[in-house]
Amino acid sequence: MFEYAHIIIPSIILGVFSRLSMLRSDYRQYPSYPQGVFSHITLGIVSASLGAVAVPALAEKEFAAVTFLALAAQQFRDVRSLERQSLDNIEPTELVARGTAYIEDIAKAFEARNYMTMLTGLVVSIVIYFLERRGVSVNLSVLAGFIVGFAVIIYFNKAIRRETVQDIADVRPATITFEGPLLAINGVVIMNIGLKASRKIYQENGIAVEIIPKNENGIATLGNLGQRQAIQHNASILLGIRKDVDEPDFTPIARRDPHTGNVVMAIVTMEPDVECLVQAVKSTIVLESAKRKPLDSRVGRKAAD
Repeated sequence: MFEYAHIIIPSIILGVFSRLSMLRSDYRQYPSYPQGVFSHITLGIVSASLGAVAVPALAEKEFAAVTFLALAAQQFRDVRSLERQSLDNIEPTELVARGTAYIEDIAKAFEARNYMTMLTGLVVSIVIYFLERRGVSVNLSVLAGFIVGFAVIIYFNKAIRRETVQDIADVRPATITFEGPLLAINGVVIMNIGLKASRKIYQENGIAVEIIPKNENGIATLGNLGQRQAIQHNASILLGIRKDVDEPDFTPIARRDPHTGNVVMAIVTMEPDVECLVQAVKSTIVLESAKRKPLDSRVGRKAAD
């Protein structure tokens, strides 16, 4: 297989680069750094290698080697399960939980990115191999492989770009009021705050937003409990949450106005800046499991008229 080194090595390099371009360790700190990041880089190397050797293996009629691709698919499914289990294990330690929908979304993303890494290596190796077979020089074949590889990486990065809440809804500051012990936001009752001390904290430091869907697709998506839980978690991480364990009064809750489909949320943060809260909500990703598109159906469009 050493005679195929000019195919395998560039394919692995671009495959690993593809995985690195999709690897993010930001304010969410998942994957964690350094252990989680190193684990995913290692998986990226394995994925890229599997994609890179597929074409040389077929060229040498080593069909048994190609079966490793099927084995890899099973291993990547196991990676998804491990990611889900890991996040489930640490979920009780979160002051504001991610929610099962958010966890499943993260797990699916890591599985899919391993497939993309493998496909990048496979595409690059195919390009180099077939150009060389058509009489193109090795150097030009490798150069073409790099060009195609970078184009594939750019395409994959665009393909995995996620919608955020600002794509499906407008987010505006809202007003917190109390109707006796009932906390309300723009007239929508959220919860009962029995303690006067807690009500005072909401009146002094509480901030709120109203999320207004742009169309029926947005209404259906924001109606999903998992999507709302992700918004609550994202806001609490970015702005800091003023609560500790056993303080349910200060757990942010996003409620839906059943008449309009708008969602309102109040939160007491460490940094009570309502404009920052608006940006935090806008930047929350739309979960794949929560995404709904009733307007794509004839019945949905007719009902929306």
